[in-house]
Amino acid sequence: MQQLQDHLPSAEESALAKICSRELSAILESGVDTQTLLITDPSSEQHQVQVPSSALRLLVDVLTELGEGNTVKLIPVHAELTTQEAADMLNVSRPTFIKLLDEDTIPYTRTGNRRKVKFADVKAYKDNLEQQRLTTLEELSELDQDLGLGY
Repeated sequence: MQQLQDHLPSAEESALAKICSRELSAILESGVDTQTLLITDPSSEQHQVQVPSSALRLLVDVLTELGEGNTVKLIPVHAELTTQEAADMLNVSRPTFIKLLDEDTIPYTRTGNRRKVKFADVKAYKDNLEQQRLTTLEELSELDQDLGLGY
């Protein structure tokens, strides 16, 4: 995993990130595939850069997170994670995650004595788990309504 930032942003960085996020979000609403940005380097020379809108959307997401005071990690979809990184992503302990692997709930590969999991597989498991939770919550809400419990 590549970590873009290894510390929490300062209050000034966070405030600037919020402003930049809003400004770039307004540009994205135009709906075009690429955007042209004008960047001024430290020697006051200007550079015109073509940026795909998808990359600009990602930048807005990063700036939004920084604006909220969070650190940001960039994980390519095809990346392989360690069991600890995957456990952290699911917010479970490493032993709990190892049980998921042992139960063949999430596919993995072995290199020597180390297990690696694909980011995409962990993300799919996490999304599926979230969908199951939402479905269960809806069923409980309907049951509450049917029983007249007033929730």
